[in-house]
Amino acid sequence: MRMAQKRTATIKRKTAETDIRLELTVDGKGTAAVDTGIPLFDHMLTLFALHGFFDLNIKAKGDVEVDYHHTVEDVGIAMGDAFKKALGEKCNLQRYGFFLLPMDESLARVAVDFSNRPVFVYNVGSKDRCIRDFNLSLFKEYFQSFAHHAGVTLHIQLEYGEEPHHIAEALFKCFGRALDVATQIDTRLEGGLPSTKGLLS
Repeated sequence: MRMAQKRTATIKRKTAETDIRLELTVDGKGTAAVDTGIPLFDHMLTLFALHGFFDLNIKAKGDVEVDYHHTVEDVGIAMGDAFKKALGEKCNLQRYGFFLLPMDESLARVAVDFSNRPVFVYNVGSKDRCIRDFNLSLFKEYFQSFAHHAGVTLHIQLEYGEEPHHIAEALFKCFGRALDVATQIDTRLEGGLPSTKGLLS
């Protein structure tokens, strides 16, 4: 169940390496307009939005002529900040999300807890996998930045997979689906927090 009032955030982040504007609507329809200067990354973020039912607008300029690293990492920071801002005090939040997603021969698993305790576990393997000039190992930087800035416990596991594009799609689609579950509203909490401590920390 979703809240009637939309949860939104706008994040602006500018450094010597990147200039990012990100708009997020948690309770969206899955529409996305993404321009990071990295076509593969744009595609993955669009898949994430679609499968998470998040509305997402990102315009990012980075020093991609040097490396993709700064842009990928900083978009992860902005995305984490956006979710943290949009979810606010997290009252009635489902909090936990889990999904297992197949993409042809690849299978990804993602578990997330909006706990305000940033923990990141990434079990995708160390094998270099490239799609054109993009090394998939860079996605670890994106997910790690997201986890730390959103304040979430995030576990990402590639169960198996061979084709690099299928692996990337499985990870981002699964990530979107898991976050969709975790950001749902549970009215049984009656305005409270999903914690016996009475706070998330």
